[in-house]
Parts: sequence; structure tokens; C-alpha cells
Amino acid sequence: MQRRLWLAPLLLLAACDKPLPVGRFASSALKFDPLRFFTGHVRSWGVLENRSGEPTGMVVTDLQRPYRVGWQSHHARCLTFGDGSSETREWHMRRTGPGLDEATATDIIGTEQGALAGRIFHLTWTLAARPGNALANVATDRWMYLNAGGAMTNRTTISKLGVILVSVTERFAPEP
Repeated sequence: MQRRLWLAPLLLLAACDKPLPVGRFASSALKFDPLRFFTGHVRSWGVLENRSGEPTGMVVTDLQRPYRVGWQSHHARCLTFGDGSSETREWHMRRTGPGLDEATATDIIGTEQGALAGRIFHLTWTLAARPGNALANVATDRWMYLNAGGAMTNRTTISKLGVILVSVTERFAPEP
């Protein structure tokens, strides 16, 4: 009996962590195509927040060398943080089926999985926070929302063992 007492709270927590299915947004008049969106020159401006929602930093993203061939795209995502540090991530995306995309990047473990419906794109992956140290890997959950006018709002949460460590809210906009 004692062994089963810990199972109920664990199952309850797991049930609360389920994301909304993207299918409920399929009827949206706006249609987001991440392969097309990330092919041009795109910049973002965002804020990093701790678990309590307090701002802890800023980030600017600049996509460089974007190109697309058929149902595949590639770009370098250059991130510059408020403290002056920077990172570059090479991304490769491809369409795997209707409403389904996957991606690989320099700091992703395995493959990122994405589901697309209407104006919403939802992605999940494992991030190598410190490459070479598997204990530092974290779960990443990203929701992208296409806005009228062509900009996109991104909300990403990074967690470890179900506990949110940091959230990032960004506004991505195509540059002329």
C-alpha cells in the first residue's frame, strides 16, 4: 500500500503537464508555414524569465544564411544575450507529413518534433544545455503563434524533471 501512495500524485502531475492539441486551432484563417517563415531574414527580440516569471535577461536572434529546397530548410540562428554572450545554432528542418515537421540542430539531442495546425506550431525536443554532459540535458517545449501582419510570437519553456527552469518569450519578425 505504501508504494502506491506516491503513484497518485505523480500521475496527477503528469496529467497536468499535457499540452493542448494543436488541432483545435486548425480552422484559423491564418496559416503558419515554419519552413517558409524561417527561409527569409528573420530577427527576434525576447525576454528570459525565471520560474517565478521574473525577467532575468534579454535575447536577440538573427537568422543567417537561410535557404529552402522543396520541403527542407536550413539556417543559422545567431543568439545574442543581454550580457553580451552569443551562440550560433545550425538548424535543419523538413516536412515529414501534413502538419508535421521535424528538425535537428547543433544543440538538440535526437530530433525535434513539431505539429502544425492553422496559425499554431508546437515543438518539443531535448536540449543539450552542456554538450557532453547528459545529466544537464533539459526538456524544451515551444509554442509559436503566427500574428496578423506576418510576425510570430514564440513561448518556450525549458524544464528538468517537470520543473520549469526558464521561459523565453520572443517576437520574431521578417526583415525586409
